[in-house]
Amino acid sequence: MTDWHVIREELRAFALGLPETHEDHPWGETVIKVNKKVFLFLGLDEPTERWDPKFSVKLRSEAHGHALTVEGAAPTSHGLGRAGWVTVPFLSPLPETEVLLDWVEESYRVIAPKRAITLLDLR
Repeated sequence: MTDWHVIREELRAFALGLPETHEDHPWGETVIKVNKKVFLFLGLDEPTERWDPKFSVKLRSEAHGHALTVEGAAPTSHGLGRAGWVTVPFLSPLPETEVLLDWVEESYRVIAPKRAITLLDLR
């Protein structure tokens, strides 16, 4: 397993540890949802000829600008970038894992219902 796999698994495990979350696989890609809404796109399990490993999160704070400073990061395609989604390549030099986990938590807080956020805050 390469380093990006380790980071991807850390993001996945952290996201699945948040209240009311579950994993889904639409289009053959891994996404993490709270209720029926995606808050973390993890893409395919392995790179292909047409797909490089990357993840996407929805950010509304200064973290949005920070995420866009990662080499190769960009607003997410399919119009999601206009709503604050950022896609970050795993193969670029990344900030510390703790920062990435903060981004996942922020994305969760933007998407999750208030009751789930309350459960998170009570931890």
